Amino acid sequence: MPLKPKFWEKDKVSLIALILIPFSYLYWCLFIIKKKLNKKKFFPIKVMCVGNIYLGGTGKTPFSIELLAILKRLGKKACFVMKNHNLTEDENKLLSKYGTVFTSSDRSNSIRLAHENGFDVAIMDDGFQDFSLEKNFSFLCFDEKLWIGNGLLIPAGPLRESLKSGIKRADCILIKGKKNDLIENKIRKLNKTIDIFYFEYKPINIENYLNKSVIAFAGIGNPEGFFELLKKNNINTLKNSSFPDHHNYTDDEIKKLINQAEEMGAILLTTEKDFLRIKKEFHDKISILKITLAIEKKNQLIDKIKRII
Repeated sequence: MPLKPKFWEKDKVSLIALILIPFSYLYWCLFIIKKKLNKKKFFPIKVMCVGNIYLGGTGKTPFSIELLAILKRLGKKACFVMKNHNLTEDENKLLSKYGTVFTSSDRSNSIRLAHENGFDVAIMDDGFQDFSLEKNFSFLCFDEKLWIGNGLLIPAGPLRESLKSGIKRADCILIKGKKNDLIENKIRKLNKTIDIFYFEYKPINIENYLNKSVIAFAGIGNPEGFFELLKKNNINTLKNSSFPDHHNYTDDEIKKLINQAEEMGAILLTTEKDFLRIKKEFHDKISILKITLAIEKKNQLIDKIKRII
């Protein structure tokens, strides 16, 4: 997957976006047809979806991991269910470090496997636009800084569906970042009663990199968010390198980064998800920034989850 076009992130609609709008209309027509033709499948266990409408970088996977931890503390036997394809291989590996992951070419088969193996809650990391499944609860994730970009559908913009369509189907909104009244007002106009929670990434091993020089790289949905997190925590970053989301690193790319770090006397630092896409032979040369989530009004969110399960 290539790097996301910069014009997606701008508030104003660019000329390139205008040219692509007819293709976005075609995408939307296909989306509506798919939605109407799909017959929902129901399951004997709870299905909770963590999704988005903005393509990548909204914090789905970290929140899915946090949701699993919450459910376990509530005494539930929960797992992850994923659709198996090349672009989710790194996410599957990351999720498997925290819990059981069931994968299949069809998410419904993954959920059936979860049920057959005695799990009572299935967490979908992604799949908000999968209309073939009945979900008991859907979390819709946003990034406060990215929000909805230029507000247009793929390929003219970053949206997998319209804001109105997504907000109406969601049961709860999660926003990565700081409180934003403007965003909240736009959400409330579409759904007056929906709960909105904010969360931020909190590094848990940041002390390893304080007062040291770092070269950072990331191939995730929003690499800039990773670099900003380092800056926010006063990490002396000499260079940042962005790669496409789910990027499969070549040996030459990693060797080049390692050489740069050694020449500059710096630590080579990346995300946990990126690390899992790098050959083990290079692991001793690369460090990971580990994070947890700081959720505002977390107790209220837990109470809401209790009512669902």
